Order: sequence, then C-alpha cells, then structure tokens
Amino acid sequence: MVAQLTAPTTQRDWQPIIRALEKAVGKNQVVRRKEELLVYECDGLASYRQRPPVVVLPRTTEQVAAAIKVCHQFEVPFVPRGAGTGLSGGALPVEDAVLIVTATMRQILDIDYDNQRVVVQPGVINNWVTEAVSGAGFYYAPDPSSQSVCSVGGNVAENSGGVHCLKYGVTTNHILGVKLVLPDGEIVDVGGAVGEQPGYDLVGLIVGSEGTLGIVTEITLRILKAPETINVLLADFTSVEAAGATVSDVISAGIIPAGMEMMDNFSLNAVEDVVKTDCYPRDAEAILLIEIDGLPAEVAASRDRITAICQQNGARNVTIAADPVDRLRLWKGRKAAFAAMGKLSPDYYVQDGVIPRTQLPYVLQEIAALGEKHGYRVANVFHAGDGNLHPLILFDNKVPGQLEAVEELGGDILKLCVKVGGSISGEHGIGADKRCYMPDMFSPADLETMCWVRASWNPQGLANPTKMFPTPRTCGEAARSPLSPGLENVERF
Repeated sequence: MVAQLTAPTTQRDWQPIIRALEKAVGKNQVVRRKEELLVYECDGLASYRQRPPVVVLPRTTEQVAAAIKVCHQFEVPFVPRGAGTGLSGGALPVEDAVLIVTATMRQILDIDYDNQRVVVQPGVINNWVTEAVSGAGFYYAPDPSSQSVCSVGGNVAENSGGVHCLKYGVTTNHILGVKLVLPDGEIVDVGGAVGEQPGYDLVGLIVGSEGTLGIVTEITLRILKAPETINVLLADFTSVEAAGATVSDVISAGIIPAGMEMMDNFSLNAVEDVVKTDCYPRDAEAILLIEIDGLPAEVAASRDRITAICQQNGARNVTIAADPVDRLRLWKGRKAAFAAMGKLSPDYYVQDGVIPRTQLPYVLQEIAALGEKHGYRVANVFHAGDGNLHPLILFDNKVPGQLEAVEELGGDILKLCVKVGGSISGEHGIGADKRCYMPDMFSPADLETMCWVRASWNPQGLANPTKMFPTPRTCGEAARSPLSPGLENVERF
C-alpha cells in the first residue's frame, strides 16, 4: 500500500519541465513552492499522502491540452485532480508525476432548457448545477453526500451516485457527452447532445475511468424536471435485520423510491450528537429514510403502501415529511453522517462495497462480527435501496499499526461483498485504495482485457499510472495473490 508516502526521491531534473509548463499555461497557474504543494498531497483518503513535485491549474481545455503535451514531450506521468474529495486515493499524487488540477475550471458554459441539458467545466461543484436550473423547475439528479463541495469532473471520474441513484441512476446515466484531452494532448469530443448514438459507448467507458484515459474538460449533463410532489418517510426499527428486510420488501412490491437510506444506531446517535436534528430516535437499532416523488396521486399511493410494509416488518413509528423544510431536516443528518464520525474518533476509514439487497441482513451481521473480531467499531450509513454499503471503521492513525489493521478489516468487508455476489465499489472508485482487491472480483483475463483497453488510449502509461489495477510493483498483496500470474505484462499500465 502507499500509506504515509514521503516526498519524491527521483533524480529527474524538474526545472526544464516547470519552465515548459509555465510557458504553456502561465507562470501564475503553476504551483511549485513546497509549502503550497502540501495542500495537494492527498485527496479525501487522507491516510495516503504523497507530495507532488509540481501542480498545474489550467482554466481552459486548451491549457489542459498544453500541459499534457509538455508531459508527453518529457515523458512525465500526470495525475488529474478535481476538488480532492474522493475517498479511494484516485487523485493521490504519484511520485515523479505532474498533478493537473481542474478545480479552477468552474464555468457553466450553456443551459438548454428545451432539450434538458447543461454544459459545464469539470470544476463546477455538483450542487451548483441544480442551483443554476432550479428556478426554471429543473434539477440534476446525481447527489453524492459531498455534493456541496465535490466537482462534476470528479463525479465523472468515479461514476458517483448518491441518495437518488436508486431511481435515477448514477453519474453515467446523466452524461450525454464529454470533451476529453487524451494523454498525448489531442482534444476529442465523445458523445454529443443526444443520449443514444450509434457505435461504441465511449462515454460509458470514460465515465468511471478515474483519469486513466485522459482528462475531461467539458461535460454535457442531462437535467430533469423537478417532481410535482415529494414525501420523505422516516421509519425506525428495533433491529437492523428488520430494516434490511423492509428494503427488499419495498422493491419487491414494485415500488422504486427516489432514495432509500439506512443508518444504524451507532451512526444515528453520532449524527444527533453533532447535527442535533431531533428527528432520529436514539434508541432505534436502525432507521430508514425513504423518499418518494412524482405525481400527487402516485406519491400518496406509494406512501401508504410503504408505510404498511414498514409496519409489517416491525417499524415502531413512521414519520412523513411533505414540507420542504421538514424534508431537509430529515435528510440533514444523513448528509452529515460522515463528518459526524469525527466527533467520535480522530480518524475513520470508509469502504464502498455493493451487495444484492436480499443479502443486507446477513452482510450487516457479518460486518458486525468482523468489527468485533478485529477490535474496531464500525458504523453503517449507506444507500440501502441499491445495496451500496459505506461501513465507517473508527480508529486512531497516531497509534502504530491501527491503519494497517483497519485496512485489513476493510479488505475483509470487500471480500464479503464479492462473496455474496456484489462488487468492491459502488461510487467511490478503485483508485489506490482498492486496486489490491481487483483480483478478488476479476480473473487475470478480465484484468488483462481492461488493461489493453487502457493501453489503447494511454499507450505510454502517463495518465494516472498505478491506479485501478494491481501490479507487483504497486501492490504487495496482488503480487502474492494466486490470481496475479498472468498480469506480469500489465505492470506498466
């Protein structure tokens, strides 16, 4: 693993590269002072750190292309970074590589209400899109919990989801086209203004590629009409198993809520301690937040049916919020759940596995058992509707050995997800954090095929190297894995 990495130690002469970058994008848009570079040494996965040798802050597609052409000329790797809120180390600087940060590319370039699309630069904050179009009765559906600070470019890189992904899908379902700068500096347009185009789905390939195929500089988003009616239900249960069973029963009844979130007793009490919503019953073993939207009659029918299902599964109370202020109050705690963990522990390690909904009761029991086995507290806050788990493992990074121990616990949780037919990532990506577990989900032939695709776009391996795929050079666990043979030729990618 790459935890607690030090400053670059290679002997590359950076002076001619820095001069070339300053000439390409402007001296004021190149960061080189050591104290300023420290700001960029990690993303949201702060346990992994690596100071970059130089940072570039382009403002236009042409400046991104110019910076990448310098990297291509000098055969220097580059790492794309947006707002730095990612949780898998996808934007972690790589030793001896240029960090290209798109956070200053913050323009909304075009709004087309008639065709329900918006064109933005990658540094635009997720929530800004909805704010820009809400006055006309529209919104942008993908809404990660960090939507007030995360950038659309980062959402594209990781294929982020959010509360509403159950009904409306993740980021890839809302991207019509992108402008992409390839690893040699060439600018290409992929996709377009309409959703369905002939040929290969290259937009689908780029979304979720974590910057390994190039840097996205413009994104055409699909926006939706705001629903006429929205209700949010809060149901509290005396057992996590009952709440999990309710999730499956609601979907089995043919109802697809806009969102369905679960919080266990540990996490809901942490939220109440910090956010003080006064909404969540502290003695509940689990709560469900269920949002339903649509036409008034449709919402009323779904609300009544969901309430009945919750009660059949032992819900003690079902609270219904229709007023916007009341709905916001119910959601406020869920959106702040990760931050609330900082009140309980100096550090937390979050994972991002996906499981079939029917496996929720079993997997939550197993996660509790794994936490007890390893000796660490685990809080569960997650997108229950689509089985996207976010177990938060509390620890103290100052205590020697604890980071390694919680990484092992997190790995066991990911392996459990795969065992029951799930995935090692739902929306946080693979990055540097989970590349070692790719062989648990994919065969050597699968991984080799994906690496050949990457190599066709990125033949010199300059775009975000060492991310996503395990190699003996970057992942000791993968090197020891019985699935690693056959990946020897993949290391350079």
